[in-house]
Amino acid sequence: MTVVHDDGALGSAGLSSPALRAAVEDFLYRDAELLDEWRLDEWLETWTDECRYLVPATDRPDGDPFQHLFLVQDDRFLLEQRVESLTTKTAWAESPHSTTRRMISNVRATHIGGGAVEARANFVVYRSRQSTVDVYPGRYELLLEHDDAVGFRMRTRKAVLSLEELRPHGRVSIIL
Repeated sequence: MTVVHDDGALGSAGLSSPALRAAVEDFLYRDAELLDEWRLDEWLETWTDECRYLVPATDRPDGDPFQHLFLVQDDRFLLEQRVESLTTKTAWAESPHSTTRRMISNVRATHIGGGAVEARANFVVYRSRQSTVDVYPGRYELLLEHDDAVGFRMRTRKAVLSLEELRPHGRVSIIL
């Protein structure tokens, strides 16, 4: 699919605007809604064909995925496999799936040219399962592509957890 974009609608390259921030906020709110409602197939459609979903280890939040251990390091194929696993009950840790609620704040977005937007946002994901509530705070570092026909699509999503370790959670079995 060819990406069609109007750089004028995004503002000048290298700059942010209230309209761009609001558009990215709306995209992230919809993203949160799709994940919280477990509409993972629809959520997967919001990604580009060449994409990366990254969750660095808690002891190296700014690590390089080519040199350091990451909790999640998915390309498009692995992301599709993750979604399939979560929706077909083969992911025992999420069968039945958890109830989640996401809070998104402090959204920042900068148009970097060519229809690309770099964005950052804080998040908190509340995961409720078997009478336990786990809290996953962190920040997103995103690379979005603008397509006039569908709005934004995600090229890179790096979810950096603001935790020193994964205790008492022990694992990340949900999509952050």
